[in-house]
Amino acid sequence: MIKNDAWIAKMADQGMIRPFEPQLVRALESEGNMPARVISYGLSSYGYDLRLSPREFRVFRHIPGTIVDPKQFNPANLEPAQLHQDDHGSYFILPAHSYGLGVALEHLAVPENVTVICIGKSTYARIGLIANLTPAEAGWRGHLTLEFSNSSSADCRIYANEGIVQLLFFEGEPCTVSYETRQGKYQDQQEQVTLARL
Repeated sequence: MIKNDAWIAKMADQGMIRPFEPQLVRALESEGNMPARVISYGLSSYGYDLRLSPREFRVFRHIPGTIVDPKQFNPANLEPAQLHQDDHGSYFILPAHSYGLGVALEHLAVPENVTVICIGKSTYARIGLIANLTPAEAGWRGHLTLEFSNSSSADCRIYANEGIVQLLFFEGEPCTVSYETRQGKYQDQQEQVTLARL
């Protein structure tokens, strides 16, 4: 069963999401009279909108003679993206028809009887940015590494410290072996891009 806002807030009080925003934030106070609009983040009816960390974003680049291989990943295929700043906020640029990796600002600690699905936000989907559907399994902890594809023919801004993906929480019968008990290879990810591991 999908979990609602009351359940998410209760579990956040127990450390499931840190930092936790108990309502959907759409604007921030600004120096002028008008609040600054942001891409929404925080608690919604049946989910939680995570923010993109400003710490790191990496973009895949082609290196002649190399092949991207999940069994022998070459970190040189990823190039750090610069964090830019203007009146609209802090942002990274994902070039047209390219793929990038970012990391969630919030830390998750998924309960043993819950699996989380991470889906894209419609605001970004409408400009051609596709967030890869990613699970966070029962017992998983850390900062999610997030994957994005810019399917448009234009470069795309991706705003840091603002909403980037939505989490949906599904509760089931307790599993026999959780991500924690099987010592999953992506457990306890830090607030940095985590590369493919075998």
